[in-house]
Amino acid sequence: MHDSDLFLKLKGKLYDLRTPVVMGVVNITPDSFFAFSRYKSDRTLLQQVETFLSDGATIIDVGGYSTRPQAAPVSVDEEIKRISEALEIICKKFPEAVLSVDTFRSPVARMAVQEYGVAMINDIGGGTLDQLMFETIADLQVAYVLMHTRGNPQHMQEQTQYEDVVADVLQFLAKRVAQLRLLGVHDVVIDPGFGFAKTLEQNYEMMSKLSIFRQINAPLLVGISRKSMIYKLLETVPEQALNGTTALNMLALMGGASILRVHDVKEAVETIRIFNAYRQSTK
Repeated sequence: MHDSDLFLKLKGKLYDLRTPVVMGVVNITPDSFFAFSRYKSDRTLLQQVETFLSDGATIIDVGGYSTRPQAAPVSVDEEIKRISEALEIICKKFPEAVLSVDTFRSPVARMAVQEYGVAMINDIGGGTLDQLMFETIADLQVAYVLMHTRGNPQHMQEQTQYEDVVADVLQFLAKRVAQLRLLGVHDVVIDPGFGFAKTLEQNYEMMSKLSIFRQINAPLLVGISRKSMIYKLLETVPEQALNGTTALNMLALMGGASILRVHDVKEAVETIRIFNAYRQSTK
């Protein structure tokens, strides 16, 4: 990978992702798998965003549709309502914040970018759940997170049969990055999709071979925060999975991650500081 491939344009500013950054997760959903990431009021939402920004988050990722396995479907109108209400509040208080919206639906993406100036769309469907998503991103000219999954959130865990999970995910991402670039989308981030249509063992195999994804000339996002690959392995619950998250985030950084998507920003920022010091000492 060339260093030039690790620059990302967000809100008209070029970010150098050779030094990894943190994306803080803001769930505007009543059924997120991690209870502490749900917000009961506008005040608690703003407090969380303020904490994330002061703790060092570069990007705030706002989601209105829970994508945990077996999550209840949400209508487009309901998702737009949830997202727009949250963005209204956040943009008013933090106009300089770099915002991402976690959606696989092109109408939600269009609304978020055109009405609230959102800088990035984080698509867990990688364009497979809405055939208009790629051309919408090309039209909007915003950064795009392309994630690997199979099927929809309700049925993805039934689709974990791969010839070779790493090779298959790599091929999917490479092919779709090429499609996006042909459409004129240059600010593409790839995400292997930990926990999406993957078994626990497949998740760890991907983590152990994460550096292979550097073959695709794009920044790499890793989102493993408090996921079942941690708490099921450790026989605990999401609320007790911060230590495991930190351990895996360090492995992700060593494998080439440029963006860590997390519920716990302070700890992820500290992990990156330690990783940077370690990396400097090995030069």
